[in-house]
Amino acid sequence: MTPLAEIIVQRIRATGPITLADYMELCLLHPRFGYYATRDPFGKGGDFITAPEISQIFGELCGLSLVQSWTDQGRPAPFTLAEPGPGRGTLMADMLRAMQAVPGMTQAAEVTLIEASAHLRQVQRQRLGQVRHLKNIEELPNKPLFMMANEFFDALPVRQFQRVETGWAERVVGLGDDGLRMGLSPPIDLPREGRIGDIVEDCPAAIAIMAAIAGRIAACGGAAIIVDYGGWNGFGDTFQAVRGHSSEDPLANPGEADLTAHVDFAPLAAVAIRAGAAVSRPVYQGDWLLSLGAEARARRLYDAGDKGALDALRRLTDRQEMGHLFKAMAVWPKGAPPVPGFDELNADADDA
Repeated sequence: MTPLAEIIVQRIRATGPITLADYMELCLLHPRFGYYATRDPFGKGGDFITAPEISQIFGELCGLSLVQSWTDQGRPAPFTLAEPGPGRGTLMADMLRAMQAVPGMTQAAEVTLIEASAHLRQVQRQRLGQVRHLKNIEELPNKPLFMMANEFFDALPVRQFQRVETGWAERVVGLGDDGLRMGLSPPIDLPREGRIGDIVEDCPAAIAIMAAIAGRIAACGGAAIIVDYGGWNGFGDTFQAVRGHSSEDPLANPGEADLTAHVDFAPLAAVAIRAGAAVSRPVYQGDWLLSLGAEARARRLYDAGDKGALDALRRLTDRQEMGHLFKAMAVWPKGAPPVPGFDELNADADDA
């Protein structure tokens, strides 16, 4: 049993089963034994590899997309250049390098990282220098906001509800004979259709964060690009654990595996529209990167001596790799040109 598992067991014995959201938050962010508090999980030696770790192409094209939006909106200065959950800082470093080709942009940018892990803050400072760190998105200043969020929303705690004969019951983490196990709370009235056994997921934190991002962009200008794995009007159990690049039981090793759930982009789009911003439907990551010139950039890197560039392009864009698993969605001010590679979703918030 891991040290964090012992803490969770003691809590459950004292106060009863905990929600899946509480379990995720403890596993990822416990100040002493949480997953992100104790390790660097990124890259070949970690538990997973993100797109920025595969190739500089990803970060460069993300940066150039924000460059175009910044230019389209009159080059506001100063502005906040933000990234939530920035990992090692690789994506931000690649974006800044691409932005340096545009006179005045990096000088106007106030680089801001939203990071809860003290350990990862140190890693990011080593990579990027003295950047501003915030604990949550709500602390962002009232300035134009240009943001890139890659694999951030998937790590936010989710609640799960399972259809039973008398309604919907929330899935909770309790105790069994051999340790932690999933159980069900007493049924509640959830205004949603479903068959017995169906599971739906809800991520209140994602809704609140998107409302803050879109509200800031609607009021002050800017743009946000969100890249993550998920779908539109998601349904089912997507809660998962990854350790050492392999899947495992999410209850097996609390604090030692990355816990995630697929992102449902539909409610994120709806809340962005309600906040007064323009938003796109999600598009495949591969299609988006190729529309921005990823293939030409990979060939230039290959010709310059980066012999892994074409394989990296395949991993980022192929439908059997990250190309279709990951989706990209953008938010920008109403009336401004769309972020490159995206079209505005023409729908009422309730239908988004």
